[in-house]
Amino acid sequence: MLKLKKEDYEKILDHCRKGLPNESCGLLGGTIEGDVKTIEKVYLLTNIDESNEHFSMDPKEQLSAIKDIRHNGYQMIGNFHSHPESPSRPSEEDKRLAFDPNIEYLILSLMDAENPVLKAFGVDKEKNVTVHEIQITE
Repeated sequence: MLKLKKEDYEKILDHCRKGLPNESCGLLGGTIEGDVKTIEKVYLLTNIDESNEHFSMDPKEQLSAIKDIRHNGYQMIGNFHSHPESPSRPSEEDKRLAFDPNIEYLILSLMDAENPVLKAFGVDKEKNVTVHEIQITE
């Protein structure tokens, strides 16, 4: 189970819409208690690839976010990126680049601009994908 505050969902959605037509990306810090991962802070990062088909996080922003996660006593929950023109599912490249089987990979599809779809995925070492439940809270 992944918990995400409505305001953080809106923050991710806004960041991804502003990034169009390119993919947008970011990191997620928070807490883990048993099977429940709670996102406490969303880090909006720059896609230095400026592409609508793939992304690379700005390394300086990434390092700054990781330092902030540690400073706040949070753990790395995962990352997110948008798919401007495709469904909310990991592409072959997404699976290939999913190096950590312990984090969440969130994908926001903006294929239908009026009906964005956010999903969370786990990707194991063999690159098998599982869909994880997201609970959006007040």
